[in-house]
Amino acid sequence: MGGDQYVAAVAGEAVERQIGDDVRDEWEKQFEKMIDEVVPFVGAHDLVFELKARGHTVVLASSSIEKHAEHFVDAIEIRDVVDAWTTKDDVEATKPEPDVVKAALSKAGTDDAVMVGDTPWDVEAARKAGVETIAVLTGGAYSEAELRDAGAVAVFESVRELQVGLEETPLS
Repeated sequence: MGGDQYVAAVAGEAVERQIGDDVRDEWEKQFEKMIDEVVPFVGAHDLVFELKARGHTVVLASSSIEKHAEHFVDAIEIRDVVDAWTTKDDVEATKPEPDVVKAALSKAGTDDAVMVGDTPWDVEAARKAGVETIAVLTGGAYSEAELRDAGAVAVFESVRELQVGLEETPLS
């Protein structure tokens, strides 16, 4: 879920109206102090390279701001491999709304896609955009049952496990 929706989801619409922008500004300041401590999931780099080797177009659909997305594209070392990415800066509303996924589809130039995500919001956004989701338990906050209940077509323990199990997915 993007920051544009998080304050209202957690604290309600009244708090969103009163201090939502201030909360997001403070979150950004605090996150930027520790952004270099956030490391990519094991296997993220290899998964992207494997998908490209299989002939897939790889587009990242993030609810983050552009500079954070770029930071992580570089941290994963995929800038020269990923075809494009979308962020909250490209859309009206972030996940669980489908805008970021639709923008990614537009950049990819296709509707033939599969989402890889780790939250029910990823699954919901993709479903609203007409895209199936393969989920991974990397986020740590959601169970396999929660991700399947949201509509994930497959769930893997990790990004590495997904790469090894690609033949069992719509990405084969």
